Amino acid sequence: MTPAADLPLDILGALVLLAGTVFLFLGGLGVIRMPDAFNRIQAGTKATTLGTILTLLGAALLEPDWSLKLLLIGLFLLFTNPLSAQVLARAAHRAGVAKASQTHADALAEDAAEKP
Repeated sequence: MTPAADLPLDILGALVLLAGTVFLFLGGLGVIRMPDAFNRIQAGTKATTLGTILTLLGAALLEPDWSLKLLLIGLFLLFTNPLSAQVLARAAHRAGVAKASQTHADALAEDAAEKP
């Protein structure tokens, strides 16, 4: 049983952990529901990055002894997750993966056309 002084920290940690799991769920739902690969990559990356960071923060609030390790994991995630998504999207674009019919702009193709 935890001391009464730790109860507010435990409640906050549980709420932040719950918020993280909601974002992770929404990220998974976005991967299923989005119309093309590019939207799926974005939905999976943005929501799961925030969800994982919140989950790590909630775990750090619940277990303060793990805070340094969880901070390092979070920093690694913040650097690698968006970068890997950008690389996957570029590779999909170069491979000619079809875009959704609702897509009206292709900034990567426009940039490539401007270069000599």
